[in-house]
Amino acid sequence: MKRKRRTPEQIIALLRDAEADLASGLSLDQVIKKLGVSEQTYYRWKSQYGGAKADTMKRLKQLEAENKRLKKAVADLTLDKQILKEIAEGNF
Repeated sequence: MKRKRRTPEQIIALLRDAEADLASGLSLDQVIKKLGVSEQTYYRWKSQYGGAKADTMKRLKQLEAENKRLKKAVADLTLDKQILKEIAEGNF
């Protein structure tokens, strides 16, 4: 069975729909079947994205990308510093 990858925004929308279905009287089994996920996946999504909004997840994704970029910059600068230190010591 092929796995479906869903974005955090899609997951939040699905959870919002699931909560509405549960409030309207559908059972959890029916809601999970409608979503097309396992019970474990539903509870994992709920714990991970339960109170989040779509704009919050977009901002989180942007912050993670910026953090990754900054870590790469620090790594590059550290490597440059090490190379210059070795040249200055004459160990090349």
